[in-house]
Amino acid sequence: MLTGLKEILNTAEKGEYCIPAFNVYNIETARGVMNAAEKLRAPVIMQFYSRLVTSKAAEDVAPIVLDMAHKASVPVCFHLDHGAGEREVIRSLRMGMTGIMFDASMETFENNIEKTKKVVDMCNYVNVAVEGELGHIGKAADGDEAAVAEYTHPDEAEKYVKETGVSALAVMVGTAHGRYKKAPVLDIERIKTIKKLTGIPLVLHGGSGVPDDQIRSAVKAGIRKMNFSTDLCYSFLDACRERDKSIVGIDLFMTEPIERVQKFAETKIAVLGAAGRV
Repeated sequence: MLTGLKEILNTAEKGEYCIPAFNVYNIETARGVMNAAEKLRAPVIMQFYSRLVTSKAAEDVAPIVLDMAHKASVPVCFHLDHGAGEREVIRSLRMGMTGIMFDASMETFENNIEKTKKVVDMCNYVNVAVEGELGHIGKAADGDEAAVAEYTHPDEAEKYVKETGVSALAVMVGTAHGRYKKAPVLDIERIKTIKKLTGIPLVLHGGSGVPDDQIRSAVKAGIRKMNFSTDLCYSFLDACRERDKSIVGIDLFMTEPIERVQKFAETKIAVLGAAGRV
């Protein structure tokens, strides 16, 4: 069933678990995620990265994701990931997305608040909740993850949430996008403090490669949405590269990549405590 961002995160808040948010790119990755969610009876978020939203591919894939969500027997939110601007937000809303992540984290604190509030006000007209970001989450490939960007400051987070009206907040507490050169160390105490001051669901980007024990600690501290993209891509691509080249039927060729994405999604659903919630 298609569900809004605020609604799906509220269920996680009440149950003190975390919703897995998987970036999907085509029919096969979306199908793998949906198979995992249905099998484990878990609510999930399927999201498009901002780059995909501005491509022609999104116009083809978005209706398929929406159809899967409507037909699903578990809650599914269709979400924009790292919306780069108002253009991407508007396109996402027109595609039927039920959650928007707007990223102005590279702006000054004041500009971030101003731009995010404008998006929140716009999305309120169509009853779609917004996730904001404070503390830019960089790339693991850039080097030491702890030095990629400044961590989110708790006092700034409190002010940001009050002035923007966001329904969820992505925080920088030690993760980064991409594959890590070494396992990250999350600032769990910082998560607890931000959670206490803001009182809203917190989001952790760069979930790929984070050790399971740290994931569990982050969820316990208040993380209610966790993003996975890089490892999902590798699960799909590695399976494609390993397929027997004698398999000509594309539908047959894609069975293993879909199953590999499903297995990956199942592991994250389990560690986040989302299995069996529906």
